[in-house]
Amino acid sequence: MATFPVSSGAEENVVDKEYCCSICKEQNTEINATFYCKNCNKFFCGQCINSHSKHGLWFNKKSPYGKDKIMKWPLSKKMENYLLTCDIHKDEKLTKFCQDHSRLCCYTCVVLDHSRCTQVKVFSEVKRQSSDVKKMSVRVSKTLSRLKKLQSYREDNRRSMQGSYAEFERNKVKTMRLNIQSFLVQCDDTSMNETFQNVEYTVDEIRQKVNLLLTEFENGSIKEQKEELTLKQAPLISVIKTCIRHHGELLPLHEAMQKVKYQPELSLIAHYKCLDKIQQCEIYMNENFSDELFSVKGVSKYKVRIFRDSVTCRINAVCALPDGQVLVADCSWNDKVKLLNQQYQVVSHWGVSPLCDMCLITPSEAAVALGDHGVQFITVTQSKLVPGRRLQLRQDCYAIVHHKGDLFICSNTALYKYSLSGTLVCRLYEDTSASHT
Repeated sequence: MATFPVSSGAEENVVDKEYCCSICKEQNTEINATFYCKNCNKFFCGQCINSHSKHGLWFNKKSPYGKDKIMKWPLSKKMENYLLTCDIHKDEKLTKFCQDHSRLCCYTCVVLDHSRCTQVKVFSEVKRQSSDVKKMSVRVSKTLSRLKKLQSYREDNRRSMQGSYAEFERNKVKTMRLNIQSFLVQCDDTSMNETFQNVEYTVDEIRQKVNLLLTEFENGSIKEQKEELTLKQAPLISVIKTCIRHHGELLPLHEAMQKVKYQPELSLIAHYKCLDKIQQCEIYMNENFSDELFSVKGVSKYKVRIFRDSVTCRINAVCALPDGQVLVADCSWNDKVKLLNQQYQVVSHWGVSPLCDMCLITPSEAAVALGDHGVQFITVTQSKLVPGRRLQLRQDCYAIVHHKGDLFICSNTALYKYSLSGTLVCRLYEDTSASHT
């Protein structure tokens, strides 16, 4: 299907590409219109509307309509031409409808593909139910919502991937600095009693060594990780751009369908072009997005119990780190956060009581819910768990989730939103009908 060149669904962008000021156009100048006057049937830019005094104080009237009332503007000539043009044969106009295949047809379509069809009719002979527009509107809304959901999901994937790379790069830079500092300390210790000539030579050696460390850093794993990030991001970017394109094509068609609902022929064309676009979107989304969060391909069991555990492990939370390590919260009596390596062996643990829940904040930092003791932050550094700052909250904290810079915390009866600094933002929900709701 041919695509109509409209941007990604923002009304202002649609206006910018569709409507020009009528006054400016008479003077051979194309300026984007920001108002439409129904009484004059003309469009006005921000400057020309000031001289629009034909109907008195225009701003006290229901017309002109600004961009905020774009649905009251008439169908643009550009969109009307697009609706009437055959998507397959660009130089021909749509004239008929094949009911056998539910397809809009131009003269060439009829000759080449529908010559044997028995139900090829001109538009005026095609009957449609009045409920078609409402049903189509509901379907368009669902399709647009799914497109946005897919786009948002892939954008979150991309941000997470970039965050993981940034954390990896920070760790590598830190390691490089430590290597350089260690080498300089070593050089300083060995050159304290050297002569001036030897010190000069040592400075040259230092310069060569530091340059070598920097070269290794630049050409080593940082470069490889950046190339890998680019490759992994490519399919995500492709999906994001495709979602934006589909959204930008479907929304104007839907708006056009609303504007021509009292024009039978254009309404029929807009309906089926909209339906065709929806089907394209649904096929694409079914191939690239599922409402299922995951599908199980296999199950493996690993023992995470250590000699200090008093009872069978009870894992309440699991956080996967970008480097393949895993954090698990072993709650109820054992009360330990455990760090597993890529082979799922416990390499570090940190004990606290009570331990209730856990969530990931950054690729190397987790927040642990401590019941009535608040929230404890833990950082993974060189395969070790290092406790950081602790937040003492006004409420008990039995469950915790991090989302876009905010903490969502559950007590036994309420859900709260906190900032990462420990400031209570609001109480989202509360049910005190029982002790644990």
